[in-house]
Amino acid sequence: MTDIGIIAELDRSSVLHPFTQLKDFASGKLGDPIIITGGKGIRIEDAEGQSYIDGFAGLYCVNIGYGRTEVAEAIARQAYKLAYYHTYAAHTTEELAILSDRLVRMAPGKPSKVFFGLSGSDANETQAKLVWYYNNLRGQPKKKKIISRERGYHGCSVISGSMTGMSFYHDYMDLPFPGILHTGSPHHYWGAEPGETEEAFSRRRAAELEKLIVQEGPETIGAFIAEPVLGTGGITPPPAGYWKEIQRVLNRYDVLLIADEVICGFGRTGADFGSTLYEMEPDLVTVAKGLTSGYVPLSGAIVGEKVYAVMEEGADRVGAFSHGYTYSGHPIAAAAANAVLDIVENERLSDRARTVGAHFQKRLSERFAQLEIVGEVRGVGLLGAVEFVADRQTKRRFDPQLKVGARISKAARDLGLIARAMPHGDILGFAPPLVVSEAEIDQIVDLAYRATKKVMDELTKDTASG
Repeated sequence: MTDIGIIAELDRSSVLHPFTQLKDFASGKLGDPIIITGGKGIRIEDAEGQSYIDGFAGLYCVNIGYGRTEVAEAIARQAYKLAYYHTYAAHTTEELAILSDRLVRMAPGKPSKVFFGLSGSDANETQAKLVWYYNNLRGQPKKKKIISRERGYHGCSVISGSMTGMSFYHDYMDLPFPGILHTGSPHHYWGAEPGETEEAFSRRRAAELEKLIVQEGPETIGAFIAEPVLGTGGITPPPAGYWKEIQRVLNRYDVLLIADEVICGFGRTGADFGSTLYEMEPDLVTVAKGLTSGYVPLSGAIVGEKVYAVMEEGADRVGAFSHGYTYSGHPIAAAAANAVLDIVENERLSDRARTVGAHFQKRLSERFAQLEIVGEVRGVGLLGAVEFVADRQTKRRFDPQLKVGARISKAARDLGLIARAMPHGDILGFAPPLVVSEAEIDQIVDLAYRATKKVMDELTKDTASG
């Protein structure tokens, strides 16, 4: 067994880590990398033997929990049988054909076909190209702009990163690209006017979207992309009536709806898809993460009947569909996805996320809602967030230099709980594996509460000494 010190040094000298302060890591200021060595159920273990409850399922993805041998066995069977073949020029494999049919039958909207990639980022890159391709084929070459939302997250590649509505994903990267527009975030707590109901706020956000479409020219707007529930932007469920109002605007101006289900799909919200829960009518659907529970990389751009019909009709004029990756529809990934979906269906994990999720939302509210530094407790299914503010009455934020959210996240980790400090505020986010029990939910909430109280005590002492 390799010495963990050697592994740490190899990592520090050779790995370019995402979302890491590079100089602090290189100098050792951040300490050694955390070497994760194993996992079972909702827990992971590091090389020091420390066990953690993973209250974030990796990055929202390990829905079936860690250590499911059924998936490992499916991967091994496929690897022994056929480790790789491409899907160009109408080649396929058994697992891929089965998976594609399965997704078409279960996805929201009116799905027709699935194009496979490796990540949510590349799937949303594909969706943008599909929007452009579709409108070129139907003789509307100006109808190309894509509208996203402030605080929406859609990936880190060039176009998906442009669609992401958080400036720190753009800074120093020459993003966003032209043709990507942003409209207001659907967060009632921060965005509502005094006394404005959720329904009125939803109507206003829809009116703002309509105004943007009209200003730009409806003949130039190709699609609107959105997560059913904002994920990285703060784990924020939509306000009442939001999707009904938005859908009405999109239908009025012939604008495609891309539902980014990367986080919400496959049971996370307590429904198979967030689009189903909120009665959305997507034309294109993006899936990843929970599709394989993160066990291997795989994503899908699910193409609705309306879009695919235009693509097929145009084939005689333009020839082959010229888009694809070497690993599109990789047979090992397809086998893993089928094994994961078997578990999701057989163990009724969508139902579990709804029932255990109700307990989770109740416990979060009971423990946190009355704390003086808590502005909002929110969530749906097994997605949850607690947002911290310096003053509940005025909604005054903490000084960013205090890093309250990050400190609470670190305090939780010190207690054995991984809960994520979310960007754009002092927010503690949760997305535990869907196999979590109610007793484990109680543990998660208790550890998060203890971490919060610890930081509250530190803030009180800092104020007193200052």
